[in-house]
Amino acid sequence: MLQQDKSALRSALKARRRAIDHATKLAWDDRIGAQVLAWWRAHPQAMLGVYWPLAGEPDLRPAYAELAQAGVRLALPVVLARDAALGFAEWIPGEPTVNDRLGVAVPAELRLVARPPALLVPCLGFNAQGYRLGYGGGFYDRTLEAQPRPRTLGIAYACQLAEFAGDVHDVPLDRVITEET
Repeated sequence: MLQQDKSALRSALKARRRAIDHATKLAWDDRIGAQVLAWWRAHPQAMLGVYWPLAGEPDLRPAYAELAQAGVRLALPVVLARDAALGFAEWIPGEPTVNDRLGVAVPAELRLVARPPALLVPCLGFNAQGYRLGYGGGFYDRTLEAQPRPRTLGIAYACQLAEFAGDVHDVPLDRVITEET
């Protein structure tokens, strides 16, 4: 897919997500959060990479609190360098965060940890083959190319399913969870 086509697709997917009314979004976030919790119960992990919701992404913070109460260590992604894989910092729900230079919330006290064995990966879009479309920075692709590869759960709304080809550097997700799946 041409870069200009991906740019247009990103704009269209952002518009779709913005069009979801607030009450519907809250209900969908609860459904997605419940599915994440069910997945974790079936595939327990001592540490889970999570994300801070940006620009209308599904807000799973209530599920994060439940995971933390169950003893799961949570880690938020941290941009360490422009063209590098993401780092991860341990985070406890309720702990203060600050915005990094990209406007992404990170723990105010950075306690860097090794990449978690499983990651929740926010998707601007996704296709039927499990490829993710993000914002174009490539941070998750670089993070997922290193072995051993973590388990990956894409997180999106069903309306963000789109047709696009994965690029050579793209890494398919193991599963995508939406309010419907």
